[in-house]
Amino acid sequence: MDRSHFCGCKGVRTCIKCEQEFGYENKNIVEFTKETYVYCPHCNKAWQGSDLYAYQSHPNHSGKSFDIGGVYIKEDFLSEAETEDVMKQLDDLPWDKSQSGRRKQNFGPKCNFKKQKIKLGDFQGFPACTKFIQDRFHQEDVLSHFQTIEQCTLEYNSENGSSIDNHIDDCWIWGERIVTVNLIGDSVLTLTYYNGDSNKYNLNSPCFSYQKKYPDQKSTIVNDLSLNEKSTDSIVNETLSSVVIRIPMPARSLLVLWGEARYEWQHCVLRSDVIGRRVCIAYREFTAPYMNNEATASVFEKAKCFF
Repeated sequence: MDRSHFCGCKGVRTCIKCEQEFGYENKNIVEFTKETYVYCPHCNKAWQGSDLYAYQSHPNHSGKSFDIGGVYIKEDFLSEAETEDVMKQLDDLPWDKSQSGRRKQNFGPKCNFKKQKIKLGDFQGFPACTKFIQDRFHQEDVLSHFQTIEQCTLEYNSENGSSIDNHIDDCWIWGERIVTVNLIGDSVLTLTYYNGDSNKYNLNSPCFSYQKKYPDQKSTIVNDLSLNEKSTDSIVNETLSSVVIRIPMPARSLLVLWGEARYEWQHCVLRSDVIGRRVCIAYREFTAPYMNNEATASVFEKAKCFF
């Protein structure tokens, strides 16, 4: 049932409102009987345990750790004053209903991921109040030459049961770096290993050339989870599928995913990890074939504009 006019949900997506009204079941659940690790941005390791604030005790970690490539967190990327100011200005702009109890403000081209077609649509650029954030990306080595072509403000609210389902961002059009600036509301990104159909998420797209880390290279899982260099696919998949990685997203922080974390792990925001109101801005870049492409020239021109 299409509930887009009722609450914004459609298909298998649900929120508290449509679950209560139509009897749907919340399926955005991760099994935490698996081995849970919490990522520490200071040593770039995930440490076994469930304490989301354990990273604040760095370097005093203990127990097993897990190395996952392609995660960068910068705390205090924005100041409190900057965040307060940009939030006031974003809240003056219209919000649209979105799925799973979210609201959004989307600025970017229209993309059809199934047909792999893109058009400019009504994209005219980005809100001027957010320009300083894009400008600040240039100070981060991991975002060298990052060109934003989609910017989406997302609001999560615990009153609506907001969440986002497990997924990998589309690989046909969205480039390697997945960027999130968490404005208000501490939250958590939960990662689970993906061992599904390569057609899903356009993971078999020729638009990117990422080579899977496992099993061709020795696993970076350490201590009791260590694998042999010649571990078979089934052993690697079984081992990694037993792991859940929790990545803290403090308010005012920057999070970048690429490589292994981007392509081999699904990510989600669980309903239980949204306390009160959380607002973030997601940024996307093009894959290499669309960087210098006649079909996207007009998109790049609009992406230089701020209104």
